[in-house]
Amino acid sequence: MYRNVFKRIIDFVGACCGFIVLFPIFFLVYIMLFFTNKKQPFYRQQRPGKNEKVFEIIKFKSMSDATDASGKLLPDAERLTRIGNFLRKSSLDEIPQLINVIKGDMSLVGPRPLRVRYLPFYTQEEKIRHTVKPGITGLAQVSGRNKLNWDQKLALDVAYVKKLNLWLDFVILLKTVKKIFHTADDEIVVDLEMDALDTYRINQKKSKINKNSLDTKNN
Repeated sequence: MYRNVFKRIIDFVGACCGFIVLFPIFFLVYIMLFFTNKKQPFYRQQRPGKNEKVFEIIKFKSMSDATDASGKLLPDAERLTRIGNFLRKSSLDEIPQLINVIKGDMSLVGPRPLRVRYLPFYTQEEKIRHTVKPGITGLAQVSGRNKLNWDQKLALDVAYVKKLNLWLDFVILLKTVKKIFHTADDEIVVDLEMDALDTYRINQKKSKINKNSLDTKNN
């Protein structure tokens, strides 16, 4: 009952209340980014949601569109702006996703929505993560985030979906709030690894093939 009915009610009410409370901050950040990011305060991208249905995620833009001499975007770490670094560290860049929750594309808590191009690279077990709506925060985000590799993050997503209940969501939300207010000593790591699940899995496959070839040769 919670998964199919009450979770959506809590998401809608919580997101509406959250947006109202945070609107002064939302407006202030919007104005700052409007002038510092060439009138482009938002970052929008297609992401797969529940049942792999694609929707447009919205966040505050934390990186510039700086390019090299050939017109190719510079690496993420070089495009992360000073204000963008602050927004990521404080999680203020996530505020616009409350709009996604209100619309019904996302939940307050759930597996993070990743890139569309990653869809072919999930195992059958990992595909379970797409049987629920993606979340602004999730079990992986409060369990190590950048300290975890892809296999660990996705395993936590699956564990969340299998255990999904009101108490688990409540605990994750509390841990999320705690992490937001205890990030002073955390290193901000631009999610380079989060942009390369496909590369990670391809390299895994290559390593396995090379290991099998070596074992065959030694035998």
